[in-house]
Amino acid sequence: MRLYRTDLGIAREDSPGELSLLDLPFADLDTLLRGPGVEAAGSAPVTGRTPLDRVRVNAPVGRPGKVLIVGLNYRSHATEALEMIASMGRGPLPLPEEPNFQVVAGSAVIAPGADIVLPAVAATRVDYEGEVAAVIGRTATAVSAADAGQHLAGLTITNDVTARDIQRRAMSGDPTASIGVAKSFDTFKPLGPCLVTPDEFDEPLDLRLRTRVNGEPRQDDRTSSFIHRLPELISYLSHYLTLEPGDVICTGSPSGAGVFSDSFLRPGDVVEVEVEGIGTLRNRVAPA
Repeated sequence: MRLYRTDLGIAREDSPGELSLLDLPFADLDTLLRGPGVEAAGSAPVTGRTPLDRVRVNAPVGRPGKVLIVGLNYRSHATEALEMIASMGRGPLPLPEEPNFQVVAGSAVIAPGADIVLPAVAATRVDYEGEVAAVIGRTATAVSAADAGQHLAGLTITNDVTARDIQRRAMSGDPTASIGVAKSFDTFKPLGPCLVTPDEFDEPLDLRLRTRVNGEPRQDDRTSSFIHRLPELISYLSHYLTLEPGDVICTGSPSGAGVFSDSFLRPGDVVEVEVEGIGTLRNRVAPA
C-alpha cells in the first residue's frame, strides 16, 4: 500500500498515478500512526479520486518526534569515510560492529519539492546523502530483531543534508559543535514522496538507491549492501530509546556524497533521490 499526505488529506495510490482520497477522521499520517495505525488506511472508504500530479504532496510524516540518523551502514560509504577519518590523524579504524547513530531535530523535515535552504552560519559545505527511511508504526522498547517488523509502518526516502564544516569540527573535538546540529538545520531532512507499507518489500531489503544532482549521478548502490539490516537497526535503537509511532530512522547512505569529491550544494542545484519501489524525492537548493 502506497500512502500520501496531500493538501486534500490522506490518499492511497490504488493505481499508478491516481490517488484515492480516504475518509479518515485524521488530517495527516502523523495522527493516523499514533492512533489506529497504518492498517486503517487499507480499509478506509474512498471519497474521491484525483491524479497524483494534481495535488500537493507533503512529507509523509510532517513532524516526527525523533529522527534517528544511522551512519556508516553501507560498506562502500563506511570504507571511504573511515579512510577520510584516518587521514585526519585518527589512525586506521575497522568497520563498525554496532550501528552508529545520531538524534536530530524533527523540525528539519520538509516536503518533496520544498527548498533546502543553505543556513547563513554554514552555507559553503552543505552536502547531500540519499537514504531509505523507515517510519515507526508501533511503540518499540527493547524489541528483538525477530519482532522488529511488527513495529514498522513503512518505508520512504530522505536526503540526510549535512553541514560538513560543523560535522568536521565536531569530529575534531570542538566542544562547540556537534554532528546532530550539523544535520538539524531547518529544511535539512527532505522526506517523501510517500509511505510504502512493509508488505510491499521482502526482507532483507534489496532496493536500488540512486542520487543525482542536476541530473548527474552521484550515488548508486543497493540496500542489500547494508552492514546492519533494518530489523537489527530497529532492535538496536529500541534498546537505547523508545521508538514511537511517527519516528523516522534514516538507514544510512552509500558512497558518493559530495564531501569526498569537494562537490557541495549550491543555490539552484536540484537533488533527486530515487529508490526502487518507492519513488523519487526531489528538492531544489536555495540561498539563506
